[in-house]
Amino acid sequence: MDFKITEYKRSTVLTTSGRVDSYTAPELEEALNQLIEKGQYNIIIDMQDVSFVSSAGWWALIRVQKEVKKNNRGELILVNMDERIHESMDLVGIAPHFTVYDNLIDAVGSV
Repeated sequence: MDFKITEYKRSTVLTTSGRVDSYTAPELEEALNQLIEKGQYNIIIDMQDVSFVSSAGWWALIRVQKEVKKNNRGELILVNMDERIHESMDLVGIAPHFTVYDNLIDAVGSV
């Protein structure tokens, strides 16, 4: 899984593509945890080219969300999600735990 990191003044955008499943979720979680270790707590994941997120992927994102929200330090924001992926979020009941934007400009401007 490839990642592109773009740093802005108040947030960091991680762009990835493909499937986030039991094979790739640990890799994504590790990349996000490396950002946290660098002191970056407002993280935006651009999911425009993500085609699928499994339960393992959602659990990885939930663990990262808990870490960045600890002590009100920041938030993990999801942007450019495919409608089917957004529906799977609702289906597993985790939608209330994430802020979701339709475009990157709104997401970056929200932090």
